[in-house]
Amino acid sequence: MSATPLRSSQDILQNYTSTPPSKKHNGTQFTYHNTFGGFWVYDPANPFNNNAQPNSWTPPLNTSWTWGVDRIYAVNLGGLFVLEPFITPSYFEKYAPAAVDEWTLSVAMANDTANGGLGQLENHYNTFITEQDIAEIAGAGLNWLRIPIPYWAIETWPGEPFLAKTSWKYFLRVLDWARKFGLRVYLDLHTVPGELSPVNLMGIANAQRTLYYIRVLTEFISQPAYQDLIPVFGIVNEPLLGIIGKDQLTSFYLEAHTMIRGITGYGAGNGPYIAIHDGFQSVDSWAGYLQGSDRIILDTHPYFSFGGIDTSPIAVDDDKGNPGGKWPAQACNSWGPSINTSQSDFGVTIAGEWAASPNDCGYFLRGAGAESTNPQCPEYDAYQDFNDTMKAGILDYVLASMDATRDWFFWTWKIGPNMAGAIGSPLWSYQLGLREGWIPKDPRTASGKCVAVGLIPIPFNGTYAPWATGGVTSSIPASSTASFPWPPTAVSNAVVPVSLMPTFTPTGPIITMPPETFTSARQSATASVNGWFDPQDTAGGVVTVAGCTYPDAWNGIFTTTPTAPCTGPTS
Repeated sequence: MSATPLRSSQDILQNYTSTPPSKKHNGTQFTYHNTFGGFWVYDPANPFNNNAQPNSWTPPLNTSWTWGVDRIYAVNLGGLFVLEPFITPSYFEKYAPAAVDEWTLSVAMANDTANGGLGQLENHYNTFITEQDIAEIAGAGLNWLRIPIPYWAIETWPGEPFLAKTSWKYFLRVLDWARKFGLRVYLDLHTVPGELSPVNLMGIANAQRTLYYIRVLTEFISQPAYQDLIPVFGIVNEPLLGIIGKDQLTSFYLEAHTMIRGITGYGAGNGPYIAIHDGFQSVDSWAGYLQGSDRIILDTHPYFSFGGIDTSPIAVDDDKGNPGGKWPAQACNSWGPSINTSQSDFGVTIAGEWAASPNDCGYFLRGAGAESTNPQCPEYDAYQDFNDTMKAGILDYVLASMDATRDWFFWTWKIGPNMAGAIGSPLWSYQLGLREGWIPKDPRTASGKCVAVGLIPIPFNGTYAPWATGGVTSSIPASSTASFPWPPTAVSNAVVPVSLMPTFTPTGPIITMPPETFTSARQSATASVNGWFDPQDTAGGVVTVAGCTYPDAWNGIFTTTPTAPCTGPTS
C-alpha cells in the first residue's frame, strides 16, 4: 500500500470510509462535518502519523502543546470502559435490582449465559463509542479526550468478577481514532483495587497493587509512539482525601511521582504530565503543594449537582438581563477565581469533569434505582419540552462554566438510552446538548462570559513556574520526602497498625500491555512499539506472599487479625 497518507480538509465535507474495512473498523460511511479548519490524517504505512489537527487554533499532535497558552476544550468518554448506571442505564435496568455498580452488574451478567454472559460488555465496548463519535467531537471544536479506564483492563485477581483484559484492545482503537482526528488524550485510571473501601486504598497492599498498574500504564504510554498523543496521565480518580488523609495521600503521590519519573526521565518531553485529583478539597488548599515536582497537574471536578437541593430557577434572567438566573454568576464566582489563582499558586490546574446540570436530576444519576428528591427534576429531565428560555438559561450556565474553568473536560460525551429508548440524564450529554441547543457550537464563544455576568477577573499571565512544565530539572525539597515517607507511618481508621499490615511482593511476572498489530505498516514505523518503554525497569509484578493473611480487598476486613508482620522480599 502507498506510504502517502490519506488527508481530508474539513473545509471540504465529504463521505469517506472509516479506514479500509478490517476487524477493527467496519467501513461505515459518514460525513465529517468540521468548519474549524482542521484535517484528519490516516497513514496505513505509518499508523503513528501525528500530522492531524482538529481545528485551526489547536497545535497538531506533532507540535508541542503550550500550557497557559493553548486551551483545552474537551469531553470525557465516560461509561465506555467503566460503566455507570446513569450513562448506560439499560444494562442496570436489565439486571435490576441486583446490579447497582459494575461489580454487581458483572456478577449478574456472568450468570446470564443465555444472553451472552460477560460478552455483553465486549459488545458495549465495541459499539458505545464509534469513529463517528470521535469525528463529531473534533467537528465540535473540541481538542482533547479524557478516557477513563479500569484496572481490570490490565488484569483481575481471583474473586474479582470484572471482564478482564478485554477493554484494552478497544481502548487502543479509540487511540487510533483520536490520533486520526488530531485529539490529545488524558488517560484516566478511573478505578483502582479496593475502590469500594476508600481507607483501604491506602492500606499498603492495595496501594502497592495500584502503583504497579500505574507503572504498567506509564511504560506503555511513554513509548515515543504515544507520548504526543497521551500527554496527561491521571493516576487515581477522586480519592476521598477527607477519609484517607492528606499526609497519607501525599506519601502515595510522592511514591508514584518517583516511580513514574524513574521510568520516563525528568523534564519536558519525558513522559506524561501526572494529574492528581483535589480529593474534593478546595483548590486553594493545594497552593504550594510539592513545589519542584516534575509536571504535576491539579485536577478538580466542579459540580453543584451534589451539594444539596437548590431550586433556584434557570429558565429566567438575572438582574442584568442575562439568561440562566443565578447559575452563570454562581459558576463564575465559585470556580473562576480559585482555579485562576491556582494556576499561579499550584501550577497547571484543569477541570477534569463538570456538567450542564446545576442539580442531581437525571435518571439513575444518584445510582441504579435511586431518585433525586429535587421537585424540579421533571422539568430538567424532559429535554424534549425545553422552551427557548430554558435552553438559553442552560446555555449561559454552560458558557459560564467553560469560561470559569479555563481548561475543561465535560462529563460526558454521550448518555445511552434506557430500555424504553429514552435519554434520562440529558444535561450530562455533550452530544445531545449540541444537537438540542444548550451546548455552544463553538466553545471559544465562552470567553468573556464571566466578565459579562459581573465577575472581576483575576489575571493569570499564562506563565507557570519552570519546574511545573518541565523547563528545569525537577527538585522536590528533601523535607517533603522526609515528611511523607512511603509507606506512610499511619493509615486512617485502619483495623491494624501499619506495621502489621500484610504487603505484596514484587516477584511475579511483569504484565506488558500488548500493542496493536498493523498489517500494512512499515516495520520501521512500528518496530519500537513493544509495550514497555524502559528496559532498565525490571522489577517483578506484585503478588501475594505465601502464608500471609490479607483483608478483603473491597472492605478491608480481616478474617483473622494479624498479630505479627507478614511481608515478602522487596525485590
